[in-house]
Amino acid sequence: MTESDPAALAAFIGNQRAEHHVPHRLACRVLGVSESWFYKWRGKPMTTREVRRGKLAEAIKQIFEGSGGTYGSPKVWIRLLREGWRVSVNTVAKILAELGLAGRKIRRRRGLTRPGKRAAAPDFVRRDFTADAPDQVWAERHDGDRHR
Repeated sequence: MTESDPAALAAFIGNQRAEHHVPHRLACRVLGVSESWFYKWRGKPMTTREVRRGKLAEAIKQIFEGSGGTYGSPKVWIRLLREGWRVSVNTVAKILAELGLAGRKIRRRRGLTRPGKRAAAPDFVRRDFTADAPDQVWAERHDGDRHR
């Protein structure tokens, strides 16, 4: 049930009275709609556009869940096109937002030793790490000072 689906909202208000004995007037006031709006939409059958949008939302939800929650609107849109849907990527993004779904960005690990990014640290021990005990290997800097 979203704010773009008035028939579902009207059905929800009607169900509150049937299941929980909540008067229509109170349910309308809580949800921020007028009673006249509710009575207008209460008995109205769903249009073909609303039926299609509901099926589209279900297909989007299935694709999103099938991706493990990683696909955003561009990838979901591509999958929908392959399944035969004619829909824009903006519509897919809007429906994903209405459903509260957002794709996760998979963070790729980057190597720390990429050439050209930073100067390499000086190698004072000349890559010889075979000391038998601490405080055994010493190296000289270019300025002549001795460092551990």
